[in-house]
Amino acid sequence: MGSTPAADFVVSDASNPGAGAGHSRFVQRVRRRYAPELVLFATQCDGAPDRAALEALIDRLQADGRALPAALRVARQLVLERLAVLDAEQSTALATVTATMTLLAEVTLERALAEAFVLADARFGAPRQDDGARPGFWVLGMGKLGARELNVSSDIDLIYVYEEDGHTEGGSNGSVSNHEYFSLVARHLYTLIGETTEDGFVFRVDLALRPNGNSGPPVVSLAMLEEYFLVQGREWERFAWLKSRIVAPAAAVAHGEGLLLRGVVVPFVFRRYLDYGVFEGLRQLHLKIREEAARRAAGRPERANDVKLSRGGIREIEFIVQLLQVVRGGQFPELRTRSTLTALERLVAVGVMKPETAQQLAAAYVFLRRVEHRIQYLDDQQTHLLPTDDADLGWIARSMGLACNADACELLEQLCAHREFVATEFDLLLHDGRAPSAAGNGGCKSCGGTPRPVDSEAFVEALPEGLRERARAFAASPKVALLKDDTKLRLAKLLGRACACIDGTHIDEPAVMRFLDWLEPLLRRESYLALLAERPEVLSRLLRLLGLARWPMRYLMRHPGVIDELADNRLLGGRFERASFMRELEERRAAWGRGGEADEESLLDTLRRAHHAEIFRTLVRDVEGRLTVEQVADDLSALADATLDVTIRWAWQHLKTRHREDPRFAVVAYGKLGGKELGYGSDLDVVFLFDDEGEPDPDRAAEVYAAFTRKLITWLTLRSAAGELFDIDTALRPNGNSGLLVTSIAAFERYQQGRGSNTAWTWEHQAITRARWCAGDPTLASRVEAVRRGVICAPRDGVALREEVLAMRKRLHAAHPVPAGKFEIKHGEGGMLDVEFAVQTLVLAHGAAHPPLRDDAGNIALLERAEQAGLLPAGVGHAAADAYRELRRAQHRARLDEAPTMMDGESFAAERAAVRALSAAVFGT
Repeated sequence: MGSTPAADFVVSDASNPGAGAGHSRFVQRVRRRYAPELVLFATQCDGAPDRAALEALIDRLQADGRALPAALRVARQLVLERLAVLDAEQSTALATVTATMTLLAEVTLERALAEAFVLADARFGAPRQDDGARPGFWVLGMGKLGARELNVSSDIDLIYVYEEDGHTEGGSNGSVSNHEYFSLVARHLYTLIGETTEDGFVFRVDLALRPNGNSGPPVVSLAMLEEYFLVQGREWERFAWLKSRIVAPAAAVAHGEGLLLRGVVVPFVFRRYLDYGVFEGLRQLHLKIREEAARRAAGRPERANDVKLSRGGIREIEFIVQLLQVVRGGQFPELRTRSTLTALERLVAVGVMKPETAQQLAAAYVFLRRVEHRIQYLDDQQTHLLPTDDADLGWIARSMGLACNADACELLEQLCAHREFVATEFDLLLHDGRAPSAAGNGGCKSCGGTPRPVDSEAFVEALPEGLRERARAFAASPKVALLKDDTKLRLAKLLGRACACIDGTHIDEPAVMRFLDWLEPLLRRESYLALLAERPEVLSRLLRLLGLARWPMRYLMRHPGVIDELADNRLLGGRFERASFMRELEERRAAWGRGGEADEESLLDTLRRAHHAEIFRTLVRDVEGRLTVEQVADDLSALADATLDVTIRWAWQHLKTRHREDPRFAVVAYGKLGGKELGYGSDLDVVFLFDDEGEPDPDRAAEVYAAFTRKLITWLTLRSAAGELFDIDTALRPNGNSGLLVTSIAAFERYQQGRGSNTAWTWEHQAITRARWCAGDPTLASRVEAVRRGVICAPRDGVALREEVLAMRKRLHAAHPVPAGKFEIKHGEGGMLDVEFAVQTLVLAHGAAHPPLRDDAGNIALLERAEQAGLLPAGVGHAAADAYRELRRAQHRARLDEAPTMMDGESFAAERAAVRALSAAVFGT
């Protein structure tokens, strides 16, 4: 699954030099009062100032005799005047404006914090924690400051956190607790930054987002913050903390202190599961915001044009993005970005949002932010209301390259179009989960009216007759009895909707019963109930899937998290893409690493979730009839290859004894994986090889690879919180279960090619006809293939070969007896196993003389090639290939339906006759 490139989200800014910044009353005031300083600033910096330019500006203002508070305030006004010119007259990119404002906040806070420490140390001495070290103190930027998206006349949302309690060393006013000390630092910061003086202010400071809001202490310790999150943290605060970061002091970030804070914040914001339960929290928060906006606009219609808080405004774009980040960010760490525009890109990359939706939301965001800035340039007021004055409105329009006059206003037209799109998307995302239209309600008489809980007899009686007994048993289960009342109501709503989805074809009453079977073990996992309640289309897709086959229910019971894949609109399109799969996994690992969370547990769960999701996608496409049996096998085999390859690279990096940066290690696939005929739940027949050629200490290398192979098998087979990956079978390694887990490729070559006393058996040569390199060091692939072809081309007695293969076939038939009058698709006489043994015999007996037989091309293709080479009578190979294809299809269908593969003896008569003809041609039997 590919990601949308960042360039796709660029929104061009039409330049309009005629719309001068001088229209702004604020700019006029700055130019009148600070003309010399503006000239000085222009000589120091051309364009948007960077950090060094801001530092130099403040230094120069102080050198000219201004105290730090005055220097900071004047610097702010000079910077804003510069941005008004760049933005209105030169259409500077939004990112430049917001980045400059963010830098201004960081630089001024850094200067003010240093001054505050000096003042506080003089009064009480330096703070100390129990080990004598000075505790860290962090100024956290929230909201747009945290996201580096600060607007030009914004307040700054701050939270102050210190590392550890203790006491100060003592100063002119004695010693106090660290809490009192840092409270004084916070007061000094406000004086230096937030107070309005004759030079104005630097930034308006808002501390309302701190724990317990305005009733809480101005500063909190890290331990206090963690306890608050655990005990009192509310859902809406998770959205606020999503954008939090340390903005001062810069040294705290450089020294890694931010990881201490991150370890407390991340578990609060992001859950380890798909967190659809957060929808209701955001729904209530947004309702309050809309009610507040309506209250302010009551009797004052001009207040309805709030580009931030009104319907379809900036806040709703941010809510859309933040909601999807919080829902999925626990499992997809690459979504944990503070930037709104970057988050939109990443939501597309993980399949949560359509590219065209993200593009339009990005365009709306940039447009609304640019309008917001122009509103604020007018008077340096923290407002988001469009002006009612025609001259001001016209200037905003002209500065954005738009026309606005008495007859028509392009600004308002575009504003309305963007806001309508945003509001529609927002309402779609935060709908209240209403049931589908009553049309075709499947006979459910309780889909409307007064809500009843699922254990209500009245509710059960209103269900279709065929479902009542199962629903009654479900409602009477102890798990349901322990549920909260609102959860029982939600269950009733889900079951009612399920009944409304019955269409008599793919979704029928048995599908709804399977839905209840799937749901029962998950009743304590609210997140899945919330997902189905919030996404009705997921419920209908789930029911259709359960109606098409039985096995998907078993898979969903083992891996319920994959149900979220049903919300992905890309589900039925395309095929498994190895490159995209591996790229996304690497991006996820990098995201874990950035957060200091790339431990083995996180990586194991990441691998499992990604693997399960891809299997589920293939499963859905399969039962929907979008893939053939061969395509399913190809995709499952390619997925296994890719998963093995990623696991090798990740596990190697976590091996403490590794002796080189990249392992010279390979996995050789046998059996179904080797033949690219893997099915759902198939174990992997594999052999592990390493190359010690050129190693200074071959014995040491062998020890390292042995330890790595044990670790790799653990990574592949361990059942973690996210389930398991594979069952691994290594019995085909040299010397079988008595041999080493990992073998040097040189020893593997000697064993397979019969050099020395320890050589392979004929049945091992049969197996290697379907062997292939599938993962690891690609330079070893050619050597593995050379060994395989060497075995195939080795001289051998054809008669003896056929006798040994027939003997092995008899042993396998005896191990899997088929009752008289019955036929088993794989092991029965004339079944799949007979085809496979015949093909292996043809390859080993004639591969030396017929090169097309040496390829690992699969049984069907090899049968066709054998017939073309004259090794089979005309039509026999083709008929056997068709028979094998049909038998595979039947086996696959039976497994999906959990149906037996043991059938009546008359079943598949034509196919079995074709297989018998093949056996007769190859073995003479």
